[in-house]
Amino acid sequence: MKNIITIVVRLTLSCLLAASVMGICFIFTSNAKKHNEHVQEQRVIYELLGYKGGAKIPDSMALHEVYRYVITGGDKQSIGYLVPQGHGKDKGFLFVNIDLTGGFLASKNVALSESEALDPKIRDKAFEQAAGPGHTVKFADQTIVVTDSGARIAYLLGGKFQGFKTFINVMLAVDPGFAILGLEVLEHEEDPGLGAEIDQDYFKNQFKGKPFEALKAIDVVKAPIPSDYLQALNGKVSEEDIMKFREQYKGKDVYALTGATISSKAVTEGVKGIVTKFGYRLNVLDKILKEQQLAVSF
Repeated sequence: MKNIITIVVRLTLSCLLAASVMGICFIFTSNAKKHNEHVQEQRVIYELLGYKGGAKIPDSMALHEVYRYVITGGDKQSIGYLVPQGHGKDKGFLFVNIDLTGGFLASKNVALSESEALDPKIRDKAFEQAAGPGHTVKFADQTIVVTDSGARIAYLLGGKFQGFKTFINVMLAVDPGFAILGLEVLEHEEDPGLGAEIDQDYFKNQFKGKPFEALKAIDVVKAPIPSDYLQALNGKVSEEDIMKFREQYKGKDVYALTGATISSKAVTEGVKGIVTKFGYRLNVLDKILKEQQLAVSF
């Protein structure tokens, strides 16, 4: 009996020790994973803005995070935004509530720093308090407004949509007129050698320079990419020639990947949806901010 008790105690202590070690390892690896994801996101952001290979980022450039939520109360829904009131000085955020027809409902100051806003749990709690009792809230998306010396120069948009197999996760940069500055495919599970080619330059770069009006009607064409255009898409010609081809093809449809029309169309429709919806929402938000004379960082 004594031996059995000894064995049980030893096993219990061994399990507790193993659990402690695993817990500590999880914490460290989780923090490392979050850090790596943040570094990767920052790299993608600046590359989409044209800063590659360690290019110096201007001190005058600033990134402003805007968070959008769906608010449900009773039988009504509305849209809520957390908009930064300042940048780099933790001036807090502004809660702006807009109805589904674009009408202003309410606004209030939210004591939330930029660093706190990066934590979904802290941000969600602050938003719930701003929305008030009797409402449920659901995070919708995040936009980054890019300014240089206070003037808007770009918007960074994230999005996820259905691909041929599972979801495709992308990040887009668009200029103030919503023309595409760049597209990056962050995650996908499309078939290797077929749909997986959506992350190749010769496909992604077809979207670069597409103006908003062309994007709203863009489609996919099943035809081989002209060889000279393909060279330009892959960066095999001079920057001057790349710009000429971009101008020549900016109003044309996207060439589908060989044997992967569904994946090609999924990205094309996904990008179109992200940008056109964002353009509408931003115009509504800007209108409200102007009419209500609400001061924000951008």
